Amino acid sequence: MQPDLVGKNAVAAIRVSTTKQGTEGDSPEAQKEQIERFAENKGIAIKKFFVFMESASKEQQPMQEAVDYCTNPKNNVDLFIIKSIDRFTRGGSLSYDMLKSQLESSSVQLIDIYGVISSQQVNTLDHLGFKYKWSVYSPSKKSEILEAERSKDELRDIMSRMIGAEIRYTQNGYWMRQPPFGYQSEKVDTNQGKRTILKPRKEEAVFIRQIFELRAEGLLSDPEIVEKLNNAGYQTRVHYIRNKDDLSKVMAKKGGKPLTVKRMQKIIANTIYAGINVEKWTNYQPIKCAFEGLITIDLFNRANRGKKYIAFNETDGEYEIQRQAPKKHLVEKNINNPMFPYKKFVLCPECSGSLLGSSSRGRNGKRYPAYHCSNKGHYFRVSKNDMDEKITEFISRVKVNQDQVDLLIEVVRQEFNRRQGLSGDNERVIEKRIQSLKGEAGATLSKIMLLSNPTAIAYLENEIEQIHQQINKLEKEKSRMKAKKPINIERVLARVRYFLENLDSLLLHQQNPHRQAQLFGALFNQLPTYADLDYGNTKTPHFTGVNPIFTLAHMEKSLMVTPRRIELRLPD
Repeated sequence: MQPDLVGKNAVAAIRVSTTKQGTEGDSPEAQKEQIERFAENKGIAIKKFFVFMESASKEQQPMQEAVDYCTNPKNNVDLFIIKSIDRFTRGGSLSYDMLKSQLESSSVQLIDIYGVISSQQVNTLDHLGFKYKWSVYSPSKKSEILEAERSKDELRDIMSRMIGAEIRYTQNGYWMRQPPFGYQSEKVDTNQGKRTILKPRKEEAVFIRQIFELRAEGLLSDPEIVEKLNNAGYQTRVHYIRNKDDLSKVMAKKGGKPLTVKRMQKIIANTIYAGINVEKWTNYQPIKCAFEGLITIDLFNRANRGKKYIAFNETDGEYEIQRQAPKKHLVEKNINNPMFPYKKFVLCPECSGSLLGSSSRGRNGKRYPAYHCSNKGHYFRVSKNDMDEKITEFISRVKVNQDQVDLLIEVVRQEFNRRQGLSGDNERVIEKRIQSLKGEAGATLSKIMLLSNPTAIAYLENEIEQIHQQINKLEKEKSRMKAKKPINIERVLARVRYFLENLDSLLLHQQNPHRQAQLFGALFNQLPTYADLDYGNTKTPHFTGVNPIFTLAHMEKSLMVTPRRIELRLPD
Protein backbone atom coordinates (compact mmCIF):
# COMPACT_ATOMS: atom_id res chain seq x y z
CA MET A 1 0.00 0.00 0.00
CA GLN A 2 1.47 3.34 -1.06
CA PRO A 3 1.60 5.70 1.95
CA ASP A 4 1.18 8.81 -0.22
CA LEU A 5 -2.25 7.55 -1.45
CA VAL A 6 -3.71 6.29 1.83
CA GLY A 7 -6.77 8.20 2.99
CA LYS A 8 -7.00 10.40 -0.09
CA ASN A 9 -10.35 11.22 -1.64
CA ALA A 10 -10.90 10.03 -5.19
CA VAL A 11 -13.37 10.17 -8.05
CA ALA A 12 -13.57 7.17 -10.37
CA ALA A 13 -14.70 7.31 -13.98
CA ILE A 14 -16.12 4.38 -15.94
CA ARG A 15 -16.67 4.59 -19.65
CA VAL A 16 -17.87 2.18 -22.32
CA SER A 17 -17.86 3.13 -25.99
CA THR A 18 -21.40 2.04 -26.80
CA THR A 19 -24.52 0.81 -25.04
CA LYS A 20 -23.82 -2.65 -26.48
CA GLN A 21 -20.43 -2.74 -24.72
CA GLY A 22 -22.32 -1.88 -21.56
CA THR A 23 -23.99 -5.27 -21.68
CA GLU A 24 -21.26 -7.34 -23.34
CA GLY A 25 -17.62 -7.74 -22.32
CA ASP A 26 -16.11 -4.61 -20.73
CA SER A 27 -19.22 -3.70 -18.75
CA PRO A 28 -19.54 -0.86 -16.21
CA GLU A 29 -19.91 -3.45 -13.46
CA ALA A 30 -16.62 -5.12 -14.41
CA GLN A 31 -14.75 -1.79 -14.50
CA LYS A 32 -16.25 -0.72 -11.19
CA GLU A 33 -15.18 -3.96 -9.51
CA GLN A 34 -11.60 -3.54 -10.77
CA ILE A 35 -11.40 0.09 -9.62
CA GLU A 36 -12.88 -0.68 -6.20
CA ARG A 37 -10.34 -3.49 -5.64
CA PHE A 38 -7.52 -1.15 -6.71
CA ALA A 39 -8.71 1.60 -4.34
CA GLU A 40 -9.08 -0.84 -1.44
CA ASN A 41 -5.53 -2.12 -1.90
CA LYS A 42 -4.17 1.46 -1.98
CA GLY A 43 -6.26 2.71 0.93
CA ILE A 44 -8.11 5.23 -1.25
CA ALA A 45 -11.62 6.47 -0.42
CA ILE A 46 -13.81 6.77 -3.53
CA LYS A 47 -16.35 9.60 -3.12
CA LYS A 48 -18.17 9.30 -6.43
CA PHE A 49 -18.42 7.17 -9.57
CA PHE A 50 -19.08 8.63 -13.01
CA VAL A 51 -20.44 6.22 -15.64
CA PHE A 52 -20.43 7.25 -19.30
CA MET A 53 -22.21 5.05 -21.85
CA GLU A 54 -21.73 7.14 -24.96
CA SER A 55 -20.41 6.57 -28.45
CA ALA A 56 -16.63 6.74 -28.67
CA SER A 57 -16.96 8.39 -32.08
CA LYS A 58 -18.40 11.62 -30.66
CA GLU A 59 -16.15 14.65 -30.96
CA GLN A 60 -17.00 16.05 -27.52
CA GLN A 61 -15.25 14.58 -24.47
CA PRO A 62 -17.83 12.94 -22.16
CA MET A 63 -15.12 12.75 -19.45
CA GLN A 64 -15.21 16.55 -19.17
CA GLU A 65 -18.14 16.34 -16.75
CA ALA A 66 -16.08 14.28 -14.29
CA VAL A 67 -13.02 16.52 -14.75
CA ASP A 68 -15.12 19.60 -13.95
CA TYR A 69 -16.34 17.91 -10.76
CA CYS A 70 -12.76 17.18 -9.68
CA THR A 71 -11.48 20.70 -10.38
CA ASN A 72 -14.17 22.25 -8.17
CA PRO A 73 -12.47 22.96 -4.78
CA LYS A 74 -15.76 22.42 -2.93
CA ASN A 75 -15.67 18.70 -3.78
CA ASN A 76 -12.26 18.14 -2.12
CA VAL A 77 -10.94 15.61 -4.65
CA ASP A 78 -7.29 14.45 -4.60
CA LEU A 79 -7.28 11.62 -7.14
CA PHE A 80 -8.99 10.77 -10.42
CA ILE A 81 -9.00 7.01 -11.02
CA ILE A 82 -9.54 5.37 -14.42
CA LYS A 83 -9.13 1.81 -15.59
CA SER A 84 -6.85 2.74 -18.50
CA ILE A 85 -6.02 5.66 -20.76
CA ASP A 86 -8.26 4.37 -23.56
CA ARG A 87 -11.17 4.54 -21.08
CA PHE A 88 -10.25 8.17 -20.29
CA THR A 89 -10.24 9.43 -23.87
CA ARG A 90 -9.93 8.19 -27.43
CA GLY A 91 -9.32 11.64 -28.84
CA GLY A 92 -5.56 11.15 -29.06
CA SER A 93 -2.69 12.91 -27.29
CA LEU A 94 -4.17 16.38 -27.70
CA SER A 95 -7.41 15.53 -25.88
CA TYR A 96 -5.54 13.53 -23.26
CA ASP A 97 -3.08 16.35 -22.51
CA MET A 98 -5.90 18.92 -22.33
CA LEU A 99 -7.93 16.90 -19.81
CA LYS A 100 -4.94 15.93 -17.68
CA SER A 101 -3.68 19.54 -17.61
CA GLN A 102 -6.99 20.66 -16.13
CA LEU A 103 -6.62 18.11 -13.34
CA GLU A 104 -2.98 19.03 -12.65
CA SER A 105 -3.83 22.74 -12.44
CA SER A 106 -6.22 21.87 -9.61
CA SER A 107 -3.71 19.53 -7.91
CA VAL A 108 -5.75 16.44 -8.78
CA GLN A 109 -3.63 13.41 -9.65
CA LEU A 110 -4.71 11.14 -12.54
CA ILE A 111 -3.94 7.45 -11.97
CA ASP A 112 -4.81 4.25 -13.80
CA ILE A 113 -5.04 0.77 -12.34
CA TYR A 114 -2.43 -0.58 -14.80
CA GLY A 115 0.29 1.81 -13.62
CA VAL A 116 1.04 3.44 -16.98
CA ILE A 117 0.53 6.92 -15.49
CA SER A 118 3.25 7.63 -12.95
CA SER A 119 3.07 10.21 -10.16
CA GLN A 120 6.85 10.65 -10.19
CA GLN A 121 8.08 14.15 -11.08
CA VAL A 122 11.69 14.92 -12.12
CA ASN A 123 13.31 18.37 -11.86
CA THR A 124 16.23 18.72 -14.26
CA LEU A 125 17.66 21.65 -12.17
CA ASP A 126 17.30 19.94 -8.80
CA HIS A 127 21.11 19.56 -8.41
CA LEU A 128 21.42 23.38 -8.62
CA GLY A 129 18.61 24.03 -6.21
CA PHE A 130 16.37 25.73 -8.76
CA LYS A 131 12.95 24.81 -10.10
CA TYR A 132 10.99 26.13 -13.05
CA LYS A 133 7.74 25.06 -14.65
CA TRP A 134 9.57 23.88 -17.73
CA SER A 135 12.23 22.01 -15.76
CA VAL A 136 9.74 19.65 -14.13
CA TYR A 137 8.44 16.74 -16.14
CA SER A 138 6.93 13.30 -15.75
CA PRO A 139 9.09 10.38 -16.98
CA SER A 140 5.93 8.47 -17.95
CA LYS A 141 4.62 11.30 -20.15
CA LYS A 142 5.92 9.76 -23.38
CA SER A 143 4.36 6.41 -22.53
CA GLU A 144 1.08 8.12 -21.72
CA ILE A 145 1.09 10.03 -25.02
CA LEU A 146 1.87 6.87 -26.98
CA GLU A 147 -0.95 5.04 -25.22
CA ALA A 148 -3.38 7.89 -25.97
CA GLU A 149 -2.42 7.84 -29.67
CA ARG A 150 -2.72 4.04 -29.74
CA SER A 151 -6.24 4.34 -28.34
CA LYS A 152 -7.15 6.84 -31.06
CA ASP A 153 -5.76 4.53 -33.77
CA GLU A 154 -7.66 1.62 -32.28
CA LEU A 155 -10.88 3.64 -32.40
CA ARG A 156 -10.30 4.50 -36.06
CA ASP A 157 -9.64 0.85 -36.92
CA ILE A 158 -12.73 -0.35 -35.06
CA MET A 159 -15.01 2.27 -36.61
CA SER A 160 -13.60 1.67 -40.11
CA ARG A 161 -14.24 -2.06 -39.89
CA MET A 162 -17.69 -1.69 -38.39
CA ILE A 163 -19.03 1.17 -40.54
CA GLY A 164 -17.36 -0.24 -43.67
CA ALA A 165 -19.09 -3.58 -43.18
CA GLU A 166 -22.45 -1.89 -42.54
CA ILE A 167 -22.11 0.14 -45.75
CA ARG A 168 -21.34 -2.99 -47.79
CA TYR A 169 -24.25 -4.92 -46.32
CA THR A 170 -26.59 -1.96 -46.91
CA GLN A 171 -25.55 -1.87 -50.57
CA ASN A 172 -26.28 -5.61 -50.73
CA GLY A 173 -29.87 -4.97 -49.67
CA TYR A 174 -29.72 -5.66 -45.93
CA TRP A 175 -30.80 -3.28 -43.15
CA MET A 176 -28.32 -1.71 -40.70
CA ARG A 177 -30.41 0.90 -38.88
CA GLN A 178 -33.36 1.10 -36.53
CA PRO A 179 -36.49 -0.40 -38.15
CA PRO A 180 -38.95 2.23 -39.44
CA PHE A 181 -42.59 2.27 -38.36
CA GLY A 182 -44.34 -0.81 -39.74
CA TYR A 183 -41.23 -3.03 -39.64
CA GLN A 184 -39.21 -4.99 -37.12
CA SER A 185 -35.64 -6.23 -37.44
CA GLU A 186 -34.86 -9.92 -37.78
CA LYS A 187 -31.56 -11.74 -38.23
CA VAL A 188 -31.56 -14.48 -40.85
CA ASP A 189 -28.96 -16.89 -42.23
CA THR A 190 -27.59 -15.83 -45.62
CA ASN A 191 -24.60 -16.73 -47.77
CA GLN A 192 -22.91 -13.73 -46.10
CA GLY A 193 -23.56 -15.02 -42.59
CA LYS A 194 -26.28 -13.81 -40.24
CA ARG A 195 -27.65 -10.56 -41.61
CA THR A 196 -30.45 -8.22 -40.58
CA ILE A 197 -33.57 -7.79 -42.68
CA LEU A 198 -36.93 -6.13 -42.05
CA LYS A 199 -40.16 -8.03 -41.41
CA PRO A 200 -43.69 -6.62 -41.05
CA ARG A 201 -44.64 -5.56 -37.54
CA LYS A 202 -48.24 -6.67 -37.71
CA GLU A 203 -49.85 -4.03 -35.45
CA GLU A 204 -48.10 -1.23 -37.40
CA ALA A 205 -47.94 -2.68 -40.92
CA VAL A 206 -51.74 -2.69 -41.23
CA PHE A 207 -51.76 1.12 -40.94
CA ILE A 208 -48.95 1.56 -43.47
CA ARG A 209 -50.83 -0.51 -46.06
CA GLN A 210 -54.02 1.46 -45.44
CA ILE A 211 -52.22 4.78 -45.88
CA PHE A 212 -50.94 3.78 -49.33
CA GLU A 213 -54.18 2.16 -50.44
CA LEU A 214 -56.39 5.07 -49.37
CA ARG A 215 -54.00 7.56 -50.98
CA ALA A 216 -53.94 5.54 -54.22
CA GLU A 217 -57.74 5.33 -54.36
CA GLY A 218 -57.97 9.11 -54.34
CA LEU A 219 -61.43 9.14 -52.73
CA LEU A 220 -60.29 10.82 -49.49
CA SER A 221 -58.16 13.88 -48.91
CA ASP A 222 -55.01 13.60 -46.81
CA PRO A 223 -56.66 15.08 -43.67
CA GLU A 224 -59.56 12.64 -44.10
CA ILE A 225 -57.15 9.69 -44.36
CA VAL A 226 -55.35 10.88 -41.22
CA GLU A 227 -58.62 11.17 -39.31
CA LYS A 228 -59.72 7.70 -40.45
CA LEU A 229 -56.51 6.05 -39.28
CA ASN A 230 -56.41 7.92 -35.97
CA ASN A 231 -59.96 6.76 -35.28
CA ALA A 232 -58.76 3.22 -35.94
CA GLY A 233 -56.09 3.57 -33.22
CA TYR A 234 -52.94 4.72 -35.05
CA GLN A 235 -50.14 5.81 -32.73
CA THR A 236 -46.44 6.35 -33.34
CA ARG A 237 -44.08 3.80 -31.85
CA VAL A 238 -43.33 4.27 -28.16
CA HIS A 239 -39.69 4.66 -27.09
CA TYR A 240 -38.44 4.72 -23.51
CA ILE A 241 -35.62 7.06 -22.49
CA ARG A 242 -33.50 5.34 -19.87
CA ASN A 243 -31.03 6.56 -17.27
CA LYS A 244 -27.57 6.40 -18.83
CA ASP A 245 -26.11 5.27 -15.50
CA ASP A 246 -28.78 2.64 -14.86
CA LEU A 247 -30.49 1.26 -17.95
CA SER A 248 -33.18 -0.39 -15.81
CA LYS A 249 -34.58 3.04 -14.90
CA VAL A 250 -37.02 4.64 -17.34
CA MET A 251 -36.73 8.44 -17.30
CA ALA A 252 -39.38 9.34 -19.90
CA LYS A 253 -41.60 7.94 -22.61
CA LYS A 254 -41.45 9.22 -26.17
CA GLY A 255 -43.96 8.57 -28.95
CA GLY A 256 -47.53 7.34 -28.75
CA LYS A 257 -48.68 10.29 -30.88
CA PRO A 258 -51.50 10.31 -33.45
CA LEU A 259 -50.85 10.50 -37.18
CA THR A 260 -50.45 13.93 -38.77
CA VAL A 261 -50.69 14.97 -42.42
CA LYS A 262 -46.99 15.85 -42.47
CA ARG A 263 -46.04 12.49 -41.01
CA MET A 264 -48.31 10.66 -43.46
CA GLN A 265 -46.73 12.43 -46.42
CA LYS A 266 -43.26 11.39 -45.22
CA ILE A 267 -44.46 7.79 -45.04
CA ILE A 268 -45.91 8.03 -48.57
CA ALA A 269 -42.56 9.23 -49.93
CA ASN A 270 -40.47 6.57 -48.13
CA THR A 271 -39.40 3.98 -50.71
CA ILE A 272 -38.43 1.43 -48.03
CA TYR A 273 -42.11 0.47 -47.77
CA ALA A 274 -41.90 -0.76 -51.38
CA GLY A 275 -38.73 -2.74 -50.63
CA ILE A 276 -36.40 -0.12 -52.16
CA ASN A 277 -33.71 1.51 -50.00
CA VAL A 278 -32.40 4.99 -50.84
CA GLU A 279 -30.02 6.59 -48.34
CA LYS A 280 -26.53 7.98 -47.80
CA TRP A 281 -24.89 4.53 -47.67
CA THR A 282 -26.38 3.64 -51.06
CA ASN A 283 -25.06 6.95 -52.48
CA TYR A 284 -28.73 7.92 -52.69
CA GLN A 285 -29.22 5.36 -55.45
CA PRO A 286 -32.19 2.95 -55.17
CA ILE A 287 -31.19 -0.54 -54.04
CA LYS A 288 -33.60 -3.50 -54.11
CA CYS A 289 -33.76 -4.84 -50.57
CA ALA A 290 -33.12 -8.46 -49.66
CA PHE A 291 -36.63 -8.55 -48.17
CA GLU A 292 -40.14 -7.82 -49.42
CA GLY A 293 -41.74 -4.44 -48.89
CA LEU A 294 -45.05 -3.89 -47.14
CA ILE A 295 -46.58 -2.75 -50.44
CA THR A 296 -45.94 -3.25 -54.14
CA ILE A 297 -43.99 -0.79 -56.25
CA ASP A 298 -47.12 -0.19 -58.34
CA LEU A 299 -49.11 0.80 -55.23
CA PHE A 300 -46.26 3.10 -54.14
CA ASN A 301 -46.29 4.85 -57.51
CA ARG A 302 -50.06 5.28 -57.52
CA ALA A 303 -50.07 6.64 -53.95
CA ASN A 304 -47.37 9.20 -54.77
CA ARG A 305 -49.31 10.43 -57.82
CA GLY A 306 -46.27 11.23 -59.95
CA LYS A 307 -44.33 13.20 -57.31
CA LYS A 308 -42.06 10.21 -56.82
CA TYR A 309 -41.97 7.23 -59.16
CA ILE A 310 -40.01 3.98 -58.87
CA ALA A 311 -39.07 2.68 -62.33
CA PHE A 312 -37.09 -0.40 -63.41
CA ASN A 313 -34.48 0.17 -66.10
CA GLU A 314 -34.42 -3.06 -68.10
CA THR A 315 -31.24 -2.01 -69.91
CA ASP A 316 -28.96 -2.10 -66.84
CA GLY A 317 -31.31 -4.07 -64.57
CA GLU A 318 -31.45 -1.36 -61.91
CA TYR A 319 -34.19 0.68 -60.28
CA GLU A 320 -34.54 4.43 -60.72
CA ILE A 321 -36.33 7.15 -58.76
CA GLN A 322 -37.96 9.60 -61.13
CA ARG A 323 -39.41 12.97 -60.25
CA GLN A 324 -41.35 14.59 -63.05
CA ALA A 325 -42.00 18.27 -62.49
CA PRO A 326 -45.27 19.57 -64.00
CA LYS A 327 -45.01 21.74 -67.07
CA LYS A 328 -45.11 25.47 -66.62
CA HIS A 329 -48.55 25.97 -68.13
CA LEU A 330 -49.98 23.28 -65.84
CA VAL A 331 -48.63 25.08 -62.78
CA GLU A 332 -49.79 28.55 -63.75
CA LYS A 333 -53.23 27.65 -65.06
CA ASN A 334 -56.18 25.80 -63.66
CA ILE A 335 -55.54 22.18 -64.64
CA ASN A 336 -58.86 21.05 -63.17
CA ASN A 337 -61.08 23.32 -65.22
CA PRO A 338 -64.37 21.36 -65.52
CA MET A 339 -65.05 23.05 -68.86
CA PHE A 340 -62.12 21.18 -70.48
CA PRO A 341 -61.85 17.78 -68.77
CA TYR A 342 -60.60 15.91 -71.88
CA LYS A 343 -57.42 17.91 -72.46
CA LYS A 344 -55.45 15.23 -70.58
CA PHE A 345 -57.10 12.34 -72.43
CA VAL A 346 -57.28 13.45 -76.10
CA LEU A 347 -54.08 14.48 -77.88
CA CYS A 348 -53.24 16.87 -80.69
CA PRO A 349 -53.43 15.12 -84.12
CA GLU A 350 -50.40 17.11 -85.35
CA CYS A 351 -47.82 16.52 -82.60
CA SER A 352 -49.56 14.04 -80.22
CA GLY A 353 -49.01 16.53 -77.40
CA SER A 354 -51.47 17.49 -74.67
CA LEU A 355 -54.18 19.90 -75.69
CA LEU A 356 -54.88 23.17 -73.95
CA GLY A 357 -58.31 24.54 -73.18
CA SER A 358 -59.42 28.16 -73.25
CA SER A 359 -62.30 30.44 -74.26
CA SER A 360 -61.55 33.17 -76.78
CA ARG A 361 -63.70 36.30 -76.86
CA GLY A 362 -65.38 37.32 -80.14
CA ARG A 363 -66.06 40.83 -81.38
CA ASN A 364 -69.52 40.78 -79.86
CA GLY A 365 -68.04 39.83 -76.45
CA LYS A 366 -69.24 36.24 -76.60
CA ARG A 367 -66.82 33.54 -75.51
CA TYR A 368 -66.04 30.48 -77.65
CA PRO A 369 -64.59 27.57 -75.61
CA ALA A 370 -62.24 25.27 -77.53
CA TYR A 371 -59.40 22.77 -77.24
CA HIS A 372 -56.24 23.83 -79.07
CA CYS A 373 -52.51 23.25 -79.59
CA SER A 374 -49.87 25.57 -80.97
CA ASN A 375 -46.65 23.65 -80.35
CA LYS A 376 -43.79 23.22 -82.87
CA GLY A 377 -45.02 25.75 -85.39
CA HIS A 378 -48.48 24.29 -86.06
CA TYR A 379 -51.93 25.29 -84.89
CA PHE A 380 -54.86 23.01 -84.13
CA ARG A 381 -58.21 24.08 -82.73
CA VAL A 382 -61.53 22.32 -82.19
CA SER A 383 -64.55 23.74 -80.41
CA LYS A 384 -65.64 22.24 -77.11
CA ASN A 385 -69.01 21.25 -78.60
CA ASP A 386 -67.33 19.38 -81.48
CA MET A 387 -65.03 17.58 -79.03
CA ASP A 388 -67.92 16.54 -76.76
CA GLU A 389 -69.93 15.35 -79.75
CA LYS A 390 -66.99 13.35 -81.14
CA ILE A 391 -66.38 11.67 -77.76
CA THR A 392 -70.08 10.86 -77.36
CA GLU A 393 -70.11 9.19 -80.78
CA PHE A 394 -66.98 7.22 -79.90
CA ILE A 395 -68.35 6.05 -76.53
CA SER A 396 -71.63 4.96 -78.12
CA ARG A 397 -69.68 2.42 -80.19
CA VAL A 398 -67.81 0.97 -77.19
CA LYS A 399 -68.89 -2.52 -76.15
CA VAL A 400 -67.46 -4.97 -73.63
CA ASN A 401 -65.65 -8.01 -74.95
CA GLN A 402 -67.74 -10.82 -73.46
CA ASP A 403 -64.71 -13.11 -73.26
CA GLN A 404 -63.21 -10.75 -70.64
CA VAL A 405 -66.26 -10.22 -68.40
CA ASP A 406 -65.78 -13.35 -66.28
CA LEU A 407 -62.11 -12.54 -65.83
CA LEU A 408 -62.93 -9.05 -64.59
CA ILE A 409 -65.60 -10.38 -62.24
CA GLU A 410 -63.06 -12.75 -60.67
CA VAL A 411 -60.56 -9.90 -60.20
CA VAL A 412 -63.21 -7.87 -58.36
CA ARG A 413 -64.03 -10.85 -56.15
CA GLN A 414 -60.36 -11.37 -55.22
CA GLU A 415 -59.93 -7.69 -54.36
CA PHE A 416 -63.07 -7.83 -52.18
CA ASN A 417 -61.73 -10.85 -50.27
CA ARG A 418 -58.39 -9.13 -49.73
CA ARG A 419 -60.02 -6.01 -48.29
CA GLN A 420 -62.24 -8.11 -46.04
CA GLY A 421 -59.08 -9.62 -44.59
CA LEU A 422 -57.64 -6.16 -43.95
CA SER A 423 -60.86 -5.16 -42.19
CA GLY A 424 -60.40 -8.08 -39.79
CA ASP A 425 -56.83 -6.97 -39.10
CA ASN A 426 -58.10 -3.49 -38.24
CA GLU A 427 -60.52 -4.86 -35.66
CA ARG A 428 -57.77 -6.93 -34.01
CA VAL A 429 -55.44 -3.91 -33.88
CA ILE A 430 -58.15 -1.78 -32.25
CA GLU A 431 -58.90 -4.47 -29.65
CA LYS A 432 -55.20 -4.85 -28.86
CA ARG A 433 -54.84 -1.09 -28.44
CA ILE A 434 -57.87 -0.95 -26.11
CA GLN A 435 -56.37 -3.65 -23.88
CA SER A 436 -53.04 -1.82 -23.84
CA LEU A 437 -54.72 1.44 -22.77
CA LYS A 438 -56.65 -0.34 -20.02
CA GLY A 439 -53.34 -1.71 -18.74
CA GLU A 440 -51.86 1.82 -18.73
CA ALA A 441 -54.88 3.14 -16.85
CA GLY A 442 -54.52 0.41 -14.22
CA ALA A 443 -50.80 1.09 -13.77
CA THR A 444 -51.43 4.84 -13.40
CA LEU A 445 -54.17 4.20 -10.84
CA SER A 446 -51.73 2.08 -8.81
CA LYS A 447 -49.28 5.01 -8.74
CA ILE A 448 -52.00 7.35 -7.42
CA MET A 449 -52.61 5.04 -4.46
CA LEU A 450 -48.98 5.45 -3.40
CA LEU A 451 -48.92 9.27 -3.64
CA SER A 452 -49.86 11.97 -1.18
CA ASN A 453 -48.87 15.09 -3.12
CA PRO A 454 -52.08 16.76 -4.46
CA THR A 455 -50.33 18.15 -7.55
CA ALA A 456 -48.93 14.75 -8.56
CA ILE A 457 -52.29 13.09 -7.94
CA ALA A 458 -54.10 15.70 -10.06
CA TYR A 459 -51.57 15.18 -12.87
CA LEU A 460 -52.08 11.40 -12.87
CA GLU A 461 -55.86 11.76 -12.67
CA ASN A 462 -55.74 13.94 -15.79
CA GLU A 463 -53.60 11.28 -17.49
CA ILE A 464 -56.18 8.60 -16.63
CA GLU A 465 -58.95 10.80 -18.03
CA GLN A 466 -57.09 11.16 -21.33
CA ILE A 467 -56.57 7.38 -21.48
CA HIS A 468 -60.31 6.78 -20.94
CA GLN A 469 -61.12 9.27 -23.71
CA GLN A 470 -58.91 7.28 -26.09
CA ILE A 471 -60.56 4.04 -24.98
CA ASN A 472 -64.05 5.48 -25.57
CA LYS A 473 -63.03 6.70 -29.01
CA LEU A 474 -61.68 3.28 -29.97
CA GLU A 475 -64.74 1.52 -28.54
CA LYS A 476 -66.98 3.68 -30.73
CA GLU A 477 -64.88 2.87 -33.82
CA LYS A 478 -65.00 -0.82 -32.91
CA SER A 479 -68.80 -0.68 -32.53
CA ARG A 480 -69.12 1.19 -35.82
CA MET A 481 -67.11 -1.48 -37.62
CA LYS A 482 -69.18 -4.29 -36.10
CA ALA A 483 -72.47 -2.52 -36.84
CA LYS A 484 -71.45 -1.85 -40.42
CA LYS A 485 -73.77 -3.67 -42.77
CA PRO A 486 -71.90 -6.48 -44.55
CA ILE A 487 -71.44 -6.02 -48.26
CA ASN A 488 -73.37 -8.41 -50.47
CA ILE A 489 -70.58 -9.33 -52.85
CA GLU A 490 -72.89 -11.14 -55.25
CA ARG A 491 -75.00 -8.02 -55.57
CA VAL A 492 -71.90 -5.95 -56.20
CA LEU A 493 -70.68 -8.36 -58.85
CA ALA A 494 -74.07 -8.26 -60.52
CA ARG A 495 -73.80 -4.46 -60.73
CA VAL A 496 -70.27 -4.71 -62.09
CA ARG A 497 -71.52 -7.04 -64.82
CA TYR A 498 -74.45 -4.71 -65.58
CA PHE A 499 -72.19 -1.67 -65.96
CA LEU A 500 -69.71 -3.60 -68.08
CA GLU A 501 -72.50 -4.58 -70.40
CA ASN A 502 -73.92 -1.03 -70.42
CA LEU A 503 -70.67 0.88 -70.48
CA ASP A 504 -71.99 3.74 -72.60
CA SER A 505 -74.55 4.58 -69.88
CA LEU A 506 -71.89 4.59 -67.18
CA LEU A 507 -69.69 6.96 -69.17
CA LEU A 508 -72.23 9.32 -70.64
CA HIS A 509 -74.40 9.75 -67.53
CA GLN A 510 -71.60 10.82 -65.22
CA GLN A 511 -72.40 14.14 -63.50
CA ASN A 512 -68.76 14.95 -62.68
CA PRO A 513 -66.95 15.94 -65.92
CA HIS A 514 -63.54 14.99 -64.51
CA ARG A 515 -64.80 11.56 -63.48
CA GLN A 516 -66.31 11.11 -66.93
CA ALA A 517 -62.99 12.04 -68.55
CA GLN A 518 -61.07 9.64 -66.27
CA LEU A 519 -63.39 6.78 -67.14
CA PHE A 520 -62.99 7.66 -70.81
CA GLY A 521 -59.20 7.53 -70.42
CA ALA A 522 -59.47 4.06 -68.81
CA LEU A 523 -60.56 2.69 -72.21
CA PHE A 524 -57.09 3.16 -73.68
CA ASN A 525 -53.58 1.94 -73.45
CA GLN A 526 -52.38 4.61 -75.84
CA LEU A 527 -54.27 7.87 -75.56
CA PRO A 528 -56.05 8.80 -78.82
CA THR A 529 -55.57 11.92 -80.85
CA TYR A 530 -58.59 13.86 -82.03
CA ALA A 531 -58.22 12.22 -85.47
CA ASP A 532 -58.23 8.74 -83.86
CA LEU A 533 -61.73 9.37 -82.55
CA ASP A 534 -62.85 9.23 -86.19
CA TYR A 535 -61.69 5.63 -86.50
CA GLY A 536 -63.89 3.85 -88.98
CA ASN A 537 -63.55 6.69 -91.47
CA THR A 538 -61.44 5.64 -94.45
CA LYS A 539 -59.44 8.87 -94.18
CA THR A 540 -58.13 8.06 -90.69
CA PRO A 541 -55.37 5.56 -89.81
CA HIS A 542 -55.96 2.38 -87.86
CA PHE A 543 -56.01 3.14 -84.12
CA THR A 544 -54.87 0.21 -81.94
CA GLY A 545 -54.82 1.78 -78.48
CA VAL A 546 -58.11 0.40 -77.12
CA ASN A 547 -58.15 -2.19 -74.35
CA PRO A 548 -59.29 -5.62 -75.68
CA ILE A 549 -61.68 -5.72 -72.72
CA PHE A 550 -63.64 -3.41 -74.98
CA THR A 551 -64.51 -3.56 -78.65
CA LEU A 552 -65.68 -0.87 -81.05
CA ALA A 553 -68.38 -1.25 -83.63
CA HIS A 554 -66.90 -2.00 -87.06
CA MET A 555 -63.42 -2.39 -85.58
CA GLU A 556 -60.92 -5.08 -86.53
CA LYS A 557 -58.13 -4.74 -83.99
CA SER A 558 -57.51 -3.65 -80.38
CA LEU A 559 -54.82 -4.09 -77.74
CA MET A 560 -54.77 -5.15 -74.09
CA VAL A 561 -54.10 -2.34 -71.57
CA THR A 562 -54.18 -1.66 -67.89
CA PRO A 563 -56.86 0.84 -66.84
CA ARG A 564 -55.51 4.14 -65.52
CA ARG A 565 -55.94 3.90 -61.74
CA ILE A 566 -59.70 4.45 -61.93
CA GLU A 567 -61.92 3.02 -59.21
CA LEU A 568 -65.55 3.04 -60.22
CA ARG A 569 -67.92 4.23 -57.54
CA LEU A 570 -71.01 2.09 -57.90
CA PRO A 571 -74.45 3.46 -57.02
CA ASP A 572 -76.40 2.02 -54.10
